[in-house]
Amino acid sequence: MIKNNLKFAALTILIFCFAGRALAQIPVRKGPASAEEIKKAKDILDTNMNSLGAHKAYIYAMGISNPLVIKQYNEWMKKYPQNINIPLAIGTVYYNAEMPQAKQFLLRVVESEPGNAKVWYMLSADAERWGQEDLSAKYMRKAALADSSNADYAFYYLLYFENGDPKEYARRVFDFVKRFPANNHGAQALYWLAENTIDANDKISYFEELRKLYPPQKFQWSSVGMMRLTDAYLQINPEKALALINEMGGGKDWAIRKQVAESLIQVNKLEQDQNYKEALLKLDEIKLPKFTHLQDFIVLKKFSLEAKAGDVKTAYDSVAARFARLPTDQLYTELELLGGKIGKNKAQISKDIVTIRNSTAVTAYPFELGLYTGNGTLNLNSLKGKVVLLTFWFPACGPCRDEFPHFQAVINKFKGEDVAYIGINISPDQDPYVIPFMKNTKYSFIPLRGSPEFAAKYYGVDGEPGNFLIDKNGKIVFKDFNIGSTNQRTLQLMISSLLKKNQPDN
Repeated sequence: MIKNNLKFAALTILIFCFAGRALAQIPVRKGPASAEEIKKAKDILDTNMNSLGAHKAYIYAMGISNPLVIKQYNEWMKKYPQNINIPLAIGTVYYNAEMPQAKQFLLRVVESEPGNAKVWYMLSADAERWGQEDLSAKYMRKAALADSSNADYAFYYLLYFENGDPKEYARRVFDFVKRFPANNHGAQALYWLAENTIDANDKISYFEELRKLYPPQKFQWSSVGMMRLTDAYLQINPEKALALINEMGGGKDWAIRKQVAESLIQVNKLEQDQNYKEALLKLDEIKLPKFTHLQDFIVLKKFSLEAKAGDVKTAYDSVAARFARLPTDQLYTELELLGGKIGKNKAQISKDIVTIRNSTAVTAYPFELGLYTGNGTLNLNSLKGKVVLLTFWFPACGPCRDEFPHFQAVINKFKGEDVAYIGINISPDQDPYVIPFMKNTKYSFIPLRGSPEFAAKYYGVDGEPGNFLIDKNGKIVFKDFNIGSTNQRTLQLMISSLLKKNQPDN
C-alpha cells in the first residue's frame, strides 16, 4: 500500500499519480566535510544543543553514514538525558534520509513524549520500511489520537483500511469526508477511492460525488479527478464529457480534451452513418493529452472501425501488436474474433504474437549479485529455463511496496512452475531493512544486492520500481510496466505467455 511515499506526497507529483505510478528516487547523501567545517559545525552546536538546524548541519558535516555520529549522540544523550531535542534531531535527520538508524532515536522521543504525534507519524513510515504493516498502522493510530484535529494523520490512518472490504472502506472514506468537509484530504480520499475502483459505474459515481462535495476550482485533487471523470464520460457519452469540459474552463489539458470530445462526437456520427473510413480518418486525427487513460479506448475503437470498414487484416495486426506489448482479456477476445475472420486459429494467433515479441526482445544483462540470505551470489544465467520477474526496488520506496502485494498475488498463481521472482535493492544504505522486510511481509522474491549505478547502466532504470519480465532464454520481453489492483491479470497473461501457454488462463 502506498502511504508515505506517493499518496501523501506533495501535490507536485499529483499529475504523475494521475498518469500512472510516480517513480521513487533514493536520497542523496552528504559528507564528510573538511575537519575545519566539522569543527565549525560542532562549535555552533555546542552553544545551542536545542537547535535542530545546528544538529543537522553537524551530522551532514560528519557524514550521515559515519558510525562516529551515532557514538557521539549516544554520549550526548547520556550527558543530557532530559534534552529530548538530541534524539529528536538525529532521529529526524535519519528519517528524512530514509535510513534505518532513525528508529532507535525516534522511539527514545516517544518514550519521553507519548503525545508527540509527528514522531508517531515518522515511526509509522519507518515501520513500513521494515515491512511491519500492523505496527505501522498502530503508530499512525497513535499519531491520529495524539492530534485528533489533524486531518493529515486521520487520512493516513484511513488508508490502512484501503485493501480491506471495499464497501467498508468506502464507508470510512465518506465518514472522513463528513469529519473534514473542507480539507483537501477529503478530495484526495474520494479521488483514490474512485481511481482504484474497478467497476466503471461505481468509478463514475465516486468521481461525480467528488465533483459535488469538492468544487474543482478550489481543490486540486478534485480538479484532476474531473479529468478522470471526463475520460470516463468520453468513452460512453462524449456529449456529456463536452459539457463538463466547457464547465471546467481553460488550460491546455482541457483544450485538448475538448478537441477529443468534439472529434469523438463526429466519429460516432460517422459510424452511425456507416461511413467507417471517414470515421477512421477522424479518429486518427485525435491527439490525446499526455496524462490520460484513454489510450486503450481509442485503440479498441480503431480496431472496431477497421473491421467494420472491411480491413480486418489491418485491425488484426493492430490488435496483435497491442496485445503483444500489454495483454488483456479484452484484447485477446478481439484478437480471436478478428483472427477467425481471416482464417487464423489459436495456434496461428499465438505464433504471430511470439513473432512480434521476439522482434523487440533483447538479451538481459547477465548479472551476478550478492544474496542477502547468505554469503553467496546469484547469476542470472543460472535461471535459464525459468521465466524471471525482475524488479528494482529499495525498502523506503513507497511505489515499490505498493506494487509488491499485486506481484505476489500473481506469483502465487504459478507455484510449482518455472518462474523466478527477483528483487534487486539499489540502496545499500538501506541494507538493514531488507531481511526484516522480507520476514515481516513474507514476500517470496529473492533479494539481491545492487546499486543505482548498476540499475541505470545495465537496465536503464532511473527511478523505482523498475520492472522486467525475462523469458526462459534470458531475453527481456516485457519492461516498463506497473501492476496494481486493476491490472494484475495483465501480469498473469505476460507470465503465462512466456511459459509457452497459447491462450489466457483463468
